[in-house]
Amino acid sequence: MSAHFRAKEEKQNWAMIYWRSPNALMKEVPLFCGLLHQEKDPLFWNTWAQHTLKNALTLQKLNQNTAKNLILFLGDGMGIPTVTAARILKGQLSGLSGEETQLEMDKFPFVALSKTYNTNAQVSDSAGTATAYLCGVKANEGTVGVSAAAVRSQCNTTQGNEVTSILRWAKEAGKSVGIVTTTRVNHATPSAAYAHCVDRDWFSDGEMPAEAVQAGCKDIARQLFENIPNIDVIMGGGRKYMFPKNQSDVEYPGEKKHFGTRKDGRNLVEEWTNRMKNKKAKYVWNKKELLSLNPNNVDYILGLFEPGDLPYNLERNTETDPSLTEMVELAIKILRKNPRGFYLLVEGGRIDHGHHEGKAKQALHEAVEMDRAIGRADLITSIYDTMTVVTADHSHMFNFGGYTPRGNTIFGLAPMLSDVDQKPFTAILYGNGPGFKVINGLRENVSTLDYQENNYQAQSAVPLRMETHGGEDVAVFAKGPMAHLLHGVHEQNYIPHVMAYAACIGQNRDHCMSSSGAFSLSPALPSMAALLTLTRLLC
Repeated sequence: MSAHFRAKEEKQNWAMIYWRSPNALMKEVPLFCGLLHQEKDPLFWNTWAQHTLKNALTLQKLNQNTAKNLILFLGDGMGIPTVTAARILKGQLSGLSGEETQLEMDKFPFVALSKTYNTNAQVSDSAGTATAYLCGVKANEGTVGVSAAAVRSQCNTTQGNEVTSILRWAKEAGKSVGIVTTTRVNHATPSAAYAHCVDRDWFSDGEMPAEAVQAGCKDIARQLFENIPNIDVIMGGGRKYMFPKNQSDVEYPGEKKHFGTRKDGRNLVEEWTNRMKNKKAKYVWNKKELLSLNPNNVDYILGLFEPGDLPYNLERNTETDPSLTEMVELAIKILRKNPRGFYLLVEGGRIDHGHHEGKAKQALHEAVEMDRAIGRADLITSIYDTMTVVTADHSHMFNFGGYTPRGNTIFGLAPMLSDVDQKPFTAILYGNGPGFKVINGLRENVSTLDYQENNYQAQSAVPLRMETHGGEDVAVFAKGPMAHLLHGVHEQNYIPHVMAYAACIGQNRDHCMSSSGAFSLSPALPSMAALLTLTRLLC
């Protein structure tokens, strides 16, 4: 073989190594260094692109199966800059440059954009958006499970304005349902799946105004156990909202901030345990108890692992606190036993908290952990009968730039000094937030700080105690049955309608019935009468 053909074959092999198994490179740093060398050759990029094209052409045959199972992964605050930065971080954690890495969500074949505004807010919050992507209607900020006719904190606007969620639609269709979150189980995102509340902060009756309690409004923790009987899987934090006021916590008995908050004296965990005693139900509060369970012997689980939110993954005690991936795996193994399938809501909720605190490292590691959970779910489900959607409720005032070179640590400095104040700056910056610091009238010199420390607060342009959400569209990644219906730019409330259509639940059922009465997906166009009715309503 001539030197020319040997060189050509070597180039092809390098290209094939990458597009066959991108993640295989993560174990071989020397191999990756060779890959960077090969990137200088057009053949590398052409071969990779041609392989990607062949994969794309296979999508012309659409997956129109009925979705037996539905999984929604919600990265709270996971805007597109966060997705990109998390991708780089994932690669760098494995010794790679990072930019070429694939997140698990990157592998999903269909991608859309979601418009995240609330009915009364250009830049949304997590409550109104949760109502949109879970209940199918847009709503006011700060409210969960109620329409835009309900006014935040006004108890008397609740009744008559309740809207139901896809989790309820799935339960009513006979499916098992679950909620897994790294926040409190009665926080904004999960609460829209089961509660109808005009104030997202009414975690227990201890956080409610007396007049709202007297008027008959229910706190969110109470609604978790009363509104939808027997939610099969509930895992997250929020333990203190389930216990009587001043009752000490099982894990932190001496810390008053973790004591129970309920003024009504109810012990909701004990009530749940008593109600489920004749079922295969387990209450757990630590990782050891959780992982000791055999999912074949458990049909219902209530896991409350912290009095409030779960710790950041970087600070998690790996002996006592379960990871999001561990919770998701057990949840699926319990839920999938139902022959009718399941609906599972998974929230990577502390991405949002990291950004609010200006702690980009915490936020991005939370995003990487959620992506790990997405990968684990992929291993134990099938695209043939499971629709999986990954999205965010809103973005943040987070970004990174500064002409950083390839492979620059995502938490590192830009390669230049400011041409105004002659000081260095990190690639990651916030538009606003707690990272705004001025010393002697000048911007702080970040080179004097440990800007790669876990809790470093990246510099911001505007000083705020808490950084704010961003208003741009967020990505929607989809795979499985009918995933192609998530495409282009959509209103956020479109998401549960697509998922319900794929699974033949809720109001989307007629198209599933064949002449024999069996479920079979076929496109169903609305009748002319229905279209005319809708036109009259819009005019």
